[in-house]
Amino acid sequence: MAINDLPMLAALRTKMQWHQERQKVLAENVSNSDTPNFQPRDLVAPKFDGGGHLTGPTAGGSLPMMMTSASHLRPTGGTTSFADDRRTGFQTRPAGNAVNLEDQMMKVSANQMDYAAATSLYSRSLGLLKTAIGKR
Repeated sequence: MAINDLPMLAALRTKMQWHQERQKVLAENVSNSDTPNFQPRDLVAPKFDGGGHLTGPTAGGSLPMMMTSASHLRPTGGTTSFADDRRTGFQTRPAGNAVNLEDQMMKVSANQMDYAAATSLYSRSLGLLKTAIGKR
């Protein structure tokens, strides 16, 4: 078994990749804070089982289809709207923009701290493995 095949390291790599993608989405939200009718987006966090394997809708490599407009065809299975995942309570500007910069910046800083923790765990795990096999 190669070191890359260890479930813990694979889970940490998946988590780091998720944080990278989330940073892109949050940066897009901030950059579009003045765009009329722009709705902020966020990613759903990956879920892992006790063995470090990915669970949920992304485990099989595909996501369920969702209906984002009333003119779309209804999906077979899954939810019909993203509205269930949205948090409420934020004001929408007269131009239709719903980006709250303070909320987005809090998400960016939390994402940055979580990414730093995941990279630290990954590098320490590799260091322990190298020590165990006598390469250090």
